[in-house]
Amino acid sequence: MRVGMGYDTHPLVEGRKLILGGVHIPYDKGLLGHSDADVVIHAIIDALCGAANIGDIGTLFPPGEKEYENISSLVLLSGTGDLLRSQGSSIVNIDVTIMAQHPRIAPFIPEMKQRISQSLEIDSKRVTLKATTTNGLGFIGREEGIAAQSVALLQT
Repeated sequence: MRVGMGYDTHPLVEGRKLILGGVHIPYDKGLLGHSDADVVIHAIIDALCGAANIGDIGTLFPPGEKEYENISSLVLLSGTGDLLRSQGSSIVNIDVTIMAQHPRIAPFIPEMKQRISQSLEIDSKRVTLKATTTNGLGFIGREEGIAAQSVALLQT
């Protein structure tokens, strides 16, 4: 068994769609990044990479590469799952905490779980998603950005 941890954050900006956990969430701002800037998926990929000792999301999918510009992070997650399976690893579980002052995330969690588990070809019971605010503190509380933290357990 191997454990990995991932963390990602992106700034909120006007003129972009907000994508979290592969789900479009109606909001007046979105996350800025080279891909769709989905902090949930990016944190999961980093946790999986850490557990598998294969670097990080930037190692697997370099952010300056044209092929990853505006790409759905679910595509990157699916590729990560394929790589893990090819190396003989299986995902025991993934646990994610999403940190956002707004919008309200809870109504979208079931669909996020479904999309994440489908992309990784695992049972949705192996994916846990939670959301929290920072009670108005820090860059998240000021609604300047959103962050996600993830832990993953792999069996090799």
